Amino acid sequence: MRKNNRPYALKWLSNAINRRYTKRFLEPQFDHCGDGLQAISPWSISVFGAGIKLGRCTHIISARSNPVQLTCWSGKQGAGEIHIGDFVLISPGVRISSNISIHIGDSCMLAANVYISDSDWHGLYNRTRPFRCSKPVSLGRNVWIGDSAIICKGVNIGDNSVVGAGSVVTKDVPANTVVAGNPAKPVKHLNPNRKMLTRETLFADTEHYYQNQAQLDKYVLGNNGWFNWLRSVLFPNKND
Repeated sequence: MRKNNRPYALKWLSNAINRRYTKRFLEPQFDHCGDGLQAISPWSISVFGAGIKLGRCTHIISARSNPVQLTCWSGKQGAGEIHIGDFVLISPGVRISSNISIHIGDSCMLAANVYISDSDWHGLYNRTRPFRCSKPVSLGRNVWIGDSAIICKGVNIGDNSVVGAGSVVTKDVPANTVVAGNPAKPVKHLNPNRKMLTRETLFADTEHYYQNQAQLDKYVLGNNGWFNWLRSVLFPNKND
């Protein structure tokens, strides 16, 4: 479709169902969940294992065809944990798998199909279990991970740094650094003294943010009629 013909009331109802499902079925799956969790297609989000904690105003955009997966495994060596800070954005297809510890700082952005793991899951000589092949992963504040990038075990990424799309990060990344490639290498350095707007800025006034989102939906969809929407579903044309 080239246009969104849905009436505003239908979008409002869809959002209400999402919020209800998220509150009733998704939030209880986390060890801790801060206020303001927003989830798109919450029924497609896979949460497995204990030790998964979300901060405030986490946004998870999932899809049935490209679900978000958060997984903590436990075994004789201990149990994994995933700690996600405040204001974090998680896009479709993101997979985070922990055998020891993964910490994601405030205001981080994870683009579609990012994979973060703190383990190789099999040793070179012992391929029956994850033995001595796991190291913690840490992302600082305001880190941006590009589409389909892979963050490997033992990696620490400093504040404000950016990982280019498709990169494979095998070594630590200093703060304020852009890396790209396989294996990822520095390609640019950011000015630490320059003012930077982060996702935290969006939620300086949380209530105002959500009111703006609702008003935007009403502005974009407010003139859509039920008859035209139903026609576009059953008998779409080139103008739809």
